[in-house]
Amino acid sequence: MPPNLTGYYRFVSQENMDNYLRALDINVVLRKLVCLLKPDKEIIHTGDHMVIRTITSLRDYVMDFDLGVQFEEDLGPVDGRKCQTTVSWEGDQLVCEQLGEKRNRGWRHWLEGDQLHLVRKGPAQLAKSQSQWVG
Repeated sequence: MPPNLTGYYRFVSQENMDNYLRALDINVVLRKLVCLLKPDKEIIHTGDHMVIRTITSLRDYVMDFDLGVQFEEDLGPVDGRKCQTTVSWEGDQLVCEQLGEKRNRGWRHWLEGDQLHLVRKGPAQLAKSQSQWVG
């Protein structure tokens, strides 16, 4: 049975974000700005429905979806693109596959103790981040 990820997670660290964003052809100004942000996460997980809210001092980004059901994701606030997104469980990891202009794009979330891990994948690059559960 997959874990329930409901909670609020405070940003701890990230690595390789600039290279990951460069691989997605994000302009240098936006890359530098994103690398300065320290996003928190709020996750509401009810059965097969999830809301993942990424919270920053600049703007919030909300993903609202049903697990295993493809939906159109508007990444306009992130990189100006739209893609077809499916989020599902692979064991204890929440896996997102994003089909669109850039190949091999998506992410994985999982818990280790009270640490929420996130690995983003893009064309030939990975970016990792960790957040601490705070409630």
